[in-house]
Amino acid sequence: MSVVILTVSEDEADIRLDRYFRRHYPHLTQGALQKLCRTGQIRVDGKRAEASTRLQPGQAVRVPPIPVSSAARPVRDERPPLDERLVREIKGMVLYQDQQVIVLNKPAGLAVQGGPGITKHVDMMLDGLREGDDPRPRLVHRIDRDTSGILLLARSPGIAAKLAAAFRGRDIKKTYWAVVVGRPDPQEGEIDQPLVRLGMGPNAIMVAADRKDKEAQFARTVYKVVDAAARKFSWLEMSPLTGRTHQLRVHCESLTTPIMGDPKYGGEAAHVDGFADQLHLHARELDIPHPAGGRLVVSAALPPHMQETFRSLGFVAGPTPGPSRRSR
Repeated sequence: MSVVILTVSEDEADIRLDRYFRRHYPHLTQGALQKLCRTGQIRVDGKRAEASTRLQPGQAVRVPPIPVSSAARPVRDERPPLDERLVREIKGMVLYQDQQVIVLNKPAGLAVQGGPGITKHVDMMLDGLREGDDPRPRLVHRIDRDTSGILLLARSPGIAAKLAAAFRGRDIKKTYWAVVVGRPDPQEGEIDQPLVRLGMGPNAIMVAADRKDKEAQFARTVYKVVDAAARKFSWLEMSPLTGRTHQLRVHCESLTTPIMGDPKYGGEAAHVDGFADQLHLHARELDIPHPAGGRLVVSAALPPHMQETFRSLGFVAGPTPGPSRRSR
C-alpha cells in the first residue's frame, strides 16, 4: 500500500471531502476518515483539510495507505428491481432532462423521502430514471408531501454538489402559486417573519417567533396577489428568499390568509366547503444556473385539485411555458 494522489474532476466540483472519499473509497468509515484528516494524512493541495472541506476541479487529494481495519464491510445494494408501474409513474413526472439534471412535477400527496408510515416516495423511485451504468439520480432539494410541483434532481454526485451550492448561495429563484382564504393587505410586499420549531418528529410545527428568540430562524418571502375572488379568496405568487421548513405556509398564516386545505396550519379557516380539502400550494417555476452554463427555467402545470379550484373561482392560469435554456 502506498500514498495515492487523486485529481478532483469537473463533475466533483464543490463536493465535500468526506463525500468524495465515500465515492472513491466507499468502505472507509466516517470515523477513520476524520482521524486521517485530524492527523494530517489526508491533504488537499498539500494542506491539511477537514471532512467538511469543499473541493474544486483540479485540486490534488492526498490519499494515505488505508488500513484494512479502518474499512467497514462492503454494503451490497440489495434493492429489488423497481416495479414497472413505479418506473412508468416516475417517468411520467419528468418535465425536463439532459445529461446533468432532471426536473419533475411531483404530484400532491407523494412524499419526497421515506419516514414513519411512508411506504411510497420519490426517493425509492429514482432507479426508474437511471440510465445504464450511470449513477443513481440524486435529490437536490425537497418540497412538502402535500405540496405539488417542481422537484430538481442531479444525475451525479458532482452535479448535485454544484446545485446544492447554488441553493446555499441564493442563486436560484423559486416561484410558488397558492390559493389562500381571504385577501392579504397589502396585496404585495415582503414578509420578514422569523420562525421557530415547536415539538419534535412528524408532529413538529413551525410558528412565528420573536426576533429576540435565540432559537428563531430568519425567514423572508416576497408575495403578490395575482387575482382575487371578491375578498374571500386570493391567488398568490410567492418567492421564498430563505428556505425554512413550512415557510410559505406559516407566512400565509401570519397574513391571516391561510392556504386553502392546509392540514397543519390555518385552523378551521383553511378548510372551505365546496373545495378540495387538499393543500393548495404548488411549486410553479424553478430558475437555476445550469451546471453546463447559462440558466434553465422550468414551469409545472397545476395539479388537478388546484385546476378545479381555479375554474370555480374564475382564475385563469393560462398555458404552462415549456422549459427554456438561456445564456446569462
